[in-house]
Amino acid sequence: MVTKTARSAVPVYSTGQGRLCPGCGQPMASCSCKTKAAAPRGDGIVRVGRATKGRKGSGVTVITGLALNPEQLRELAGRLKKQCGAGGAVKDGAIEIQGDHRDLLITTLQGLGYTVKRAGG
Repeated sequence: MVTKTARSAVPVYSTGQGRLCPGCGQPMASCSCKTKAAAPRGDGIVRVGRATKGRKGSGVTVITGLALNPEQLRELAGRLKKQCGAGGAVKDGAIEIQGDHRDLLITTLQGLGYTVKRAGG
């Protein structure tokens, strides 16, 4: 059985092979085109802000604007989480770290050579 998306006739899943690459139609493990998500483009400024929306009042520090591939983003997130002594995650190209660690993260990212701005209040 092959499932197709509503927008195009490219198969995205096969019960015999699993997930399929939308670019070449091969199983993801043997993809020949190696379509990967491109690094986000922006103005070159890393923004560090705080968000509480959807978290029942608990705040997280959100870092956006990093033009890194997903592997580099996960590696940097791990390094920053260790620096803060807190948990976190990488979601939609942004790093979320539990708690309000904006000041520490701004100095750490500036030390790594990034142009950093404090976003929000």
